[in-house]
Amino acid sequence: MFSPSKSECLMLPVTIHRLSDKPLLQNGSTGIRVVETQKLLAHWNLYAGAMDGIFGAQLEQAIKTFQRRVFLPETGVVDGLTWRSLYAGAPIEMPVLQWGSTDKAVLLLQKALQASGQKAITLNGIFDHQTEAATQQFQLRQGLVGDGIVAACTWLALSKTTH
Repeated sequence: MFSPSKSECLMLPVTIHRLSDKPLLQNGSTGIRVVETQKLLAHWNLYAGAMDGIFGAQLEQAIKTFQRRVFLPETGVVDGLTWRSLYAGAPIEMPVLQWGSTDKAVLLLQKALQASGQKAITLNGIFDHQTEAATQQFQLRQGLVGDGIVAACTWLALSKTTH
């Protein structure tokens, strides 16, 4: 069972503000920032290739896997949001969701809940009673407060269990 500590959940926003100078990296990029990316992905057990500073297909796939894990678009490009997530090792800038929420993020939540074992959930983008109950069950299984509100700790727990 994964239970993020209170300090893990509270430090996520602090990490966000320190990485504004990182360059955009993509397949074909080279250099020390690529090595940095390789090391970060290796730290998160998503990259086992050479630390050679060359952005190739293997690194691109590892980035896509990481992006999926932290609920980012799977572009394979290391942009500002991906940099911040790499350092946090967690989803960042995720919305708080609760009963009545409706948007793409709710659909993302519903898919993540399904992937974590909550199979009886309708993928409709509406935070309804079914989604609330599935969220509460997930939270309780993870040792979190089962309040049905999806905030930083729940997003973090989902990122650690669904991929």
